[in-house]
Amino acid sequence: MRYGHFDDAAREYVITTPHTPYPWINYLGSEEFFSLLSHQAGGYSFYRDAKMRRLTRYRYNNIPADAGGRYLYINDGGDVWTPSWLPVKADLDFFEARHGLGYSAITGERGGLRVKTLFFVPLGETAEIQKVEFTNTTDVVKTFTAFSFVEFCLWNAEDDQTNYQRNLSIGEVEVEQDSPHGSAIYHRTEYRERRDHYAVFAVNTRADGFDTDRDTFVGAYNSLGEASVPRSGKSANSVASGWYPVGSHSVEITLEPGETKSLVYVLGYVENPVGDKWADDAHQIINKTPAHALLGRFATADQADAALEALRDHWSNLLSKYSVSSGDERLDRQVNIWNQYQNMVTFNMSRSASYFETGIGRGMGFRDSNQDLLGFVHLVPERARERIIDIASTQFPDGSAYHQYQPLTKRGNNNIGSGFNDDPLWLIAGVAAYIKETGDFGVLDEPVPFDNEPGSEVPLFEHLTRSFEFTVDHRGPHGLPLIGRADWNDCLNLNAFSTTPGEPFQTTENKTGGVAESVFIAGQFVFYGPDYAELAERRGLTDVAERARGLVDEMRDAVLTHAWDGRWFLRAYDYYGGKIGTHEHPEGKIWIEPQGIAVMAGIGVGSGPDDADAPAIKALDAAEEMLGTAHGLVLQYPAYTTYQVHMGEVSTYPPGYKENGGIFCHNNPWVMIAETRVGRGGRAYDLYKRIAPAFREEISDVHRLEPYAYAQMIAGKQAVRHGEAKNSWLTGTAAWNFVAISQHLLGVRPDYDGLIVDPRIGPEVPEFTVTRVLRGATYVITVTNSGADGAVAKLTVDGAAIDGNLVPHAPAGSTVRVEARV
Repeated sequence: MRYGHFDDAAREYVITTPHTPYPWINYLGSEEFFSLLSHQAGGYSFYRDAKMRRLTRYRYNNIPADAGGRYLYINDGGDVWTPSWLPVKADLDFFEARHGLGYSAITGERGGLRVKTLFFVPLGETAEIQKVEFTNTTDVVKTFTAFSFVEFCLWNAEDDQTNYQRNLSIGEVEVEQDSPHGSAIYHRTEYRERRDHYAVFAVNTRADGFDTDRDTFVGAYNSLGEASVPRSGKSANSVASGWYPVGSHSVEITLEPGETKSLVYVLGYVENPVGDKWADDAHQIINKTPAHALLGRFATADQADAALEALRDHWSNLLSKYSVSSGDERLDRQVNIWNQYQNMVTFNMSRSASYFETGIGRGMGFRDSNQDLLGFVHLVPERARERIIDIASTQFPDGSAYHQYQPLTKRGNNNIGSGFNDDPLWLIAGVAAYIKETGDFGVLDEPVPFDNEPGSEVPLFEHLTRSFEFTVDHRGPHGLPLIGRADWNDCLNLNAFSTTPGEPFQTTENKTGGVAESVFIAGQFVFYGPDYAELAERRGLTDVAERARGLVDEMRDAVLTHAWDGRWFLRAYDYYGGKIGTHEHPEGKIWIEPQGIAVMAGIGVGSGPDDADAPAIKALDAAEEMLGTAHGLVLQYPAYTTYQVHMGEVSTYPPGYKENGGIFCHNNPWVMIAETRVGRGGRAYDLYKRIAPAFREEISDVHRLEPYAYAQMIAGKQAVRHGEAKNSWLTGTAAWNFVAISQHLLGVRPDYDGLIVDPRIGPEVPEFTVTRVLRGATYVITVTNSGADGAVAKLTVDGAAIDGNLVPHAPAGSTVRVEARV
């Protein structure tokens, strides 16, 4: 069952009913100001950091699920309704929500009045724009009143939800009915003391009334759906003091038959220099000059329209860097629009703010952000460079790193700490991807501090060396890397041994022994170690490169000698030196991560797809046989049915969910890439289609989450609700699936000296064209594809046949035409 449809020409998903299985959201903003917006106008806004600079409140884990947002109430002759359906839930004659790239439009119609609200964050602005069009679809004159509504958060979202003894006494507002551009409400809580910022909520006409006190607007014991002021038909002109500040304007509108009128609402964030905070010597009136300038830039509907057009052009330019035309609309829309769009969202948010992440508990991840970079570096390489420096600056001198850092301060977050031993190697992955994309080897000389400590700066390449050597220096009894608190799988906690309720698995280490080893990190070392060696070689460090390659070979041998279980790769060795992920155990026999990462790294690949004795072939066959489902590969099988104290959080989930036998979509693309590595493109593409959202749209009633965004997890085959997704949007799944489909299945990927063209997608896609912009040159790659296992493309570049699959870099501004026959 579907709840809408893709509009590929507009690059939008069109939701045709408010009654989706779960709130389906979009992200507004791509620079400093961000908003989450559901198809029912739920969500919230913040400046840079969803914890520290939250503008509006949102209530997670609430009933109904999507409680709180930016609402517009209509009182049409006593008939009160909301065009977004929520919160009033009055029946609508028409409903449509269109989620586009950085904007959304929600339209509701009732009683002959159609109301369309366009939401977006303009480029270069710290504000959300809401352009509302009111249309009278009847043949009589209509007069009605529109009541806007936002609820302000008291900045620190965590403190806002917990410190009521203080927060219920600090709310402050200023009201400006006669702003130079309409009417404005200013949220100035704590501005008198340490803050240099405030929020403004304004409408571009003189409002007939206002409210800033939530209790007055909503009414005692009412829900937002029963709000008193809209039902009364008139604002109360309340001024919040202490209690709960909100922003609401009422505007009475009269429309002739068929007439349309527009209003523009602005929700903005404003900072003032400390010396310019006040407009008066008594420090009672805030300096509104920058707010007035902001409101002046969106004082008319035409100004809002122009800003939206600029936003559309921005996305058109970004998405021109990589596109495919295959004849399959699902594949094309997934690659060309939605996967790349989600990659940019994960770049902005990491794992901090979604409808499953509150924005309070997590900042930017060291591991997460490096992996996200793999999916967006081709879109905004200059911002990828900045992100690399930010990430590396949280590294410690021994090569380890904070697991997370706060986006507002860019400093390490001690709540999670460090000790995740896969973290260091991801820095090599991110830097290598950036240099392959840009050719900017100079970034390796950029001075970067350790732990953001001034005076500790060393060249970025030295940070990569510390990352590489950290793994070398932290190996266990089998020569495999020590796991530390965890590796990529945060829930595999082999040193925690927690028996205390509420004790965090990721920060608890009740036993230490220097024995628990990770086969995943071993595969990661073999996969990314050669990039470190290559970068060293290109810096003239021949001895360093030679040593690094030797250490990679040692690790490869250690995996084949000590981590091969006969039909698949082990997952780890535990605190006692026992095997994890072995046929010897009744549960958790086989895990997905080592099968993917080891084969990606080329460990045991043998002579090709027909080499049945090659460990890689055996491992991938075992993965499909034991982990495979119609909805993707589960993380391990069988799932654990009892708590395994020596393994930590992974065994705490019910069987089939999350890391305990769930379909963790993040690691499925590793197996896709592994299948291309052994030449089985058809199997790779089959795996791709199982989890790609556009291919799951027809089962939205089962999948439940957005059919345009990847989810972190789909319930596994031992789960009660197999096939149901959770944790959409903010997941490394987005970047890795784009890497898998764009670089390995479609087979077009950048390298240090050119563009590799090596398609391996199987026979279902017999021909396609990829357009790829790299270092200013445009490559148009036409592929005629047999899809045969093991087939390798023969290339013609601008009419001349070449040997191999590397197309040399062309001058910026040129167009290169490549024909590939597979």
